Amino acid sequence: MDQVEDREGYATYRVEVDKPSGQRIDRYLADKLPLSRSQVASLIEAGRVRVADQIPKKSYIPELGDVITVVVPPPEPLLAVAEEIPIDVVFEDEGFLIVNKPAGMVVHPAPGHPRGTLVNALLHHVGVLSPVGEACRPGIVHRLDKDTSGLIIVAKDETTHRRLAGSLARREIVRRYLAACWGHLKDETLRVDADVGRHHRDRKRMAVVPGARTAVTEIERLERWKAADLLKIRLLTGRTHQIRVHLRHIGHPVVGDRQYGEGWERGLEGRWPGDLAKRVKRQFLHAAELAFAHPVSGQRLEFSAPLPGDLAEVAEWARRTS
Repeated sequence: MDQVEDREGYATYRVEVDKPSGQRIDRYLADKLPLSRSQVASLIEAGRVRVADQIPKKSYIPELGDVITVVVPPPEPLLAVAEEIPIDVVFEDEGFLIVNKPAGMVVHPAPGHPRGTLVNALLHHVGVLSPVGEACRPGIVHRLDKDTSGLIIVAKDETTHRRLAGSLARREIVRRYLAACWGHLKDETLRVDADVGRHHRDRKRMAVVPGARTAVTEIERLERWKAADLLKIRLLTGRTHQIRVHLRHIGHPVVGDRQYGEGWERGLEGRWPGDLAKRVKRQFLHAAELAFAHPVSGQRLEFSAPLPGDLAEVAEWARRTS
């Protein structure tokens, strides 16, 4: 796959079919490009997908030797607007907030999620957030996945934002997570040092890619369940999906992770793994602890958030049945 971007922001992809898959072109391209199937379908309808200079139907099945050209226009700018949405503020002063984000909430507006995000809620709560970064994600110092719950730092002003971002880059902000993984670690503690980048085939996923961005994760087992472990994890870097990718890489993906651990329980013995999988409705991953120096006073700050109800119930069941 080749990609070219022109000065006006249009991205042009050229995909040569070297191995027929039998898939419709919308599904085929969604697997090859960083686009959803619905996005590909919209591009086809707009005449921005061509096979040998012909606009295909969505039902067309690519053949060996086909050269598919896809032209993707630049996204329309997203502007975050205030919305009255309840949020759990753990700490707040004149410079920043610590929020306990619920699972299912997107951190900032993005294509497909223009409203109902944490940023929308914070703009209503605070009024103004730091302008550092893109217009759609003001104040965001670091992010959490949609289905990861827990603590996140949000800056109110530019100076605070830059100081916190600097602390994060220097690894001075301690971020610890609670996670459940399938199977059992060989050791009680381990360190995973493996570069993370885009998956070479599925651009919507991340993977361990030598030579990509440095990623380091420290892992400690807290509890050993029947066919899973409860872990405390410290992020030393903050790559997209880092914990999920590293746990998959070492053969112990996060319980409930539909993207990196789908169906993993079926390879484990007995009924217990399947019963656990049925009880976990989202990835078992929670940002539980934050510790850092206040960006102005230098005072040491520590925050913690217990497992939310859905994960706490699962953990109690796992302990009781192990």
